[in-house]
Amino acid sequence: MDSFEELHLTPEVVEALAAEGIERPTALQAAAVPVVQRGHNLVAAAGPGAGVLVAVGAPLLSRLEPAEGRPVGLILTPTRDRARALAEALGRLAMATGHRIAALGAPWALPERASVLVATPGDLLEGLADARVTLEGVDALVVDGAAVLERLGVLGDIETVAEALPAEAQRIVVSLPVTPGVRDFVDRHARRAVTVPPQDAEGAGATPPRRGAVAVRVVAGEKDDEAAALAHDLLTDDVHHLVVFVRNEDVAADLGDRLALRGFGVGAPGDGDAPIWLVVDDMEGRKALDALDEGRGHAVSFDAPADPNALDRRHGGGHGGTILAEAREAAHLRDVAARTGYQLDFEPTRTGPRGPSGSLSALLEAVAEAVEARDVEAYEVVLEPLFRAHGPAAVAAATLALLRARAPSTPAAPPAERASAAVPPGPAPFAKLFVSLGAKDGVKPGDLVGAITGEAGIQGDEIGRIEIRETFSRVEVARPVAERVISSLNGTTVRGRSVRVDLDRSERGGGARPRGGPPRGRTGGGGRRPGA
Repeated sequence: MDSFEELHLTPEVVEALAAEGIERPTALQAAAVPVVQRGHNLVAAAGPGAGVLVAVGAPLLSRLEPAEGRPVGLILTPTRDRARALAEALGRLAMATGHRIAALGAPWALPERASVLVATPGDLLEGLADARVTLEGVDALVVDGAAVLERLGVLGDIETVAEALPAEAQRIVVSLPVTPGVRDFVDRHARRAVTVPPQDAEGAGATPPRRGAVAVRVVAGEKDDEAAALAHDLLTDDVHHLVVFVRNEDVAADLGDRLALRGFGVGAPGDGDAPIWLVVDDMEGRKALDALDEGRGHAVSFDAPADPNALDRRHGGGHGGTILAEAREAAHLRDVAARTGYQLDFEPTRTGPRGPSGSLSALLEAVAEAVEARDVEAYEVVLEPLFRAHGPAAVAAATLALLRARAPSTPAAPPAERASAAVPPGPAPFAKLFVSLGAKDGVKPGDLVGAITGEAGIQGDEIGRIEIRETFSRVEVARPVAERVISSLNGTTVRGRSVRVDLDRSERGGGARPRGGPPRGRTGGGGRRPGA
């Protein structure tokens, strides 16, 4: 697919994309645009770096008629920072179509009157509660970053919104990965959705052959600065040329000016006097790399490869090289690399002091284990504004300082010693459970006691304090039976409403809030280009 005209977008949208330097669709955009354009439900198994905004936003602007005074399109996303970035990027395209774009919870004039409204689930529910926002007339719902929303525990809030929309309203779910929880949401709220790219049946996909390794530098500040630092590090007597791949001519012109101001020679492929070659066409850059003597050239992706073909053209054939990536693009890069057989080597940031002892050593060990064993992508999204403002190293150092300040002053026992320590005698402690039903569902303490004792077969004295809130409840049960209660109640109904039960956030050490509870903190930050 060579142009957006071939995807039958309106001329206004095609011209708006061209004005932003976006002229050739990525693989995701070529597959997703026709589906959205026809009004069908869609699951986009993709993340930032694949061209998600254009894949979804361009056909929505092409399909939806601008409305006066109310939204016809609704985009729900994990954080206020992301909402504002999406609204700004989509707004640049909408200037040519007459749609008004706004972010709720950000400094925007009359966001509730926008044609397309971007919001966090919490901000939207608050807007609905005080009647500032209406869902009447919404023809398309986009759930951006569904897997992250699930981990943050707010996918249940989006279910409330989906259930309030007409059955014929279009549903678009963007998620990487498409988790079982997200798939369950799709099956119930976006029936007959088309998935792009198509997903292999479990266990059906063969592992691709190994094709080499590519380094990844995660950029905390300005990417232009990191490109200059990379050129400083790599251009030596051995490496004569950096072949830098960029997504369009506008980016190439801006980057070229910034590098030239710093004294780096910039030119087109084949320019022997310029150590940095900027290329927009991937095949042209690959030919330039192939023409250089072995080891004399280094491939650099200034913009993340949008799909497997782009990764292979830029960094295949034994060239390897380096990708400059934002933290939010890491999941996309891992997915693309896994589908093509490349190994990604994430270059570490500045290391801390060597050989810390005592409690600090134990804390660092625990952090290292968490990086490997826990799913931290949701927290990376929330922390992204702090990363841009202060850098990941400073944020990590501050977090470590806070953790250490709150840790007990006595040294922690070794793992084996902790595991074998005797548990003090006494009654079993209670575990606090989150229940997705609350006062607005007509639920009372007696309803929950009856459901728990009836479904889980436990005694009444194994149930502790019950707290009924507006949209959810918390119930204490004896810790030994907590998992039995969770498994027994999930999927059942209380007062005619389907119930979901999980450990409360406080039981998970302050991590992601259980599904369906009220949204917590939100963040602010900057914008993105429409190609994000």
